[in-house]
Amino acid sequence: MSKAQSVCVVTGGSLGIGLAVCNTFSENGYRVINLDIRDFDDAPTHAQWVACDVSKVEQVSDAINQIATKYGRIDALVCNAGIHVSATIEDTDEALLDKIMSLNIKGAYGAIKATLPTMKAQKSGAIVVMGSDQCFVGKQNSFAYGLTKSALASMAKTTALDYAPFNIRANAVCPGTIETPLFHHAIDKYVAASGADKAQVVAQEAAEQPIGRLGQPEDVSELVYFLCSEKASFITGSLHAVDGGYTAR
Repeated sequence: MSKAQSVCVVTGGSLGIGLAVCNTFSENGYRVINLDIRDFDDAPTHAQWVACDVSKVEQVSDAINQIATKYGRIDALVCNAGIHVSATIEDTDEALLDKIMSLNIKGAYGAIKATLPTMKAQKSGAIVVMGSDQCFVGKQNSFAYGLTKSALASMAKTTALDYAPFNIRANAVCPGTIETPLFHHAIDKYVAASGADKAQVVAQEAAEQPIGRLGQPEDVSELVYFLCSEKASFITGSLHAVDGGYTAR
């Protein structure tokens, strides 16, 4: 089957890393379906948006079932949808914990569970979940976010082991500090509260990375694409840092 006929489903693909993933797969001839609550500002050539609240398992399942019925296959699934919360355990109330777990964990759970029957039937498929450098290290003020990213790392490993007999691979890509709209939103929020100079804060963030710069969304999307390609056919159940060397220290 040619790549022009291959199907990639991306959750949370309208902005940032997710948009870069949609672009990369589209540029390589995949038909890309983006499940997100918001539409693309400028959709990639071979990509389409399906309105979906990924935190609602039923919505995700319905959307993926419709995709499988329409196209007859799903070759790649990229579970990218997620939110970031900065808070200690004491500052994380139950409602906030439920919110981040519903999107970051249950969203991936729902997407993977709904996709597996199609991949099993075709005896092939690649799944990538979007982890974080916090799959490897802890960070201050990041109780709930780190919790969910650790869970996604486990999800990739167990899915890889359970579905290897069906030639289905699952891996986690674990970005560090990537320059996305979410990154700038967090910096703007910090600057507004502290009065710091934004350019200086961004420069300090870049200097924290051993390689000396912030990551770009394309740094992540190219690895995601590789892991879903035949060139990565012997790679499964693994965690891949894309962090400029941050977690190597």
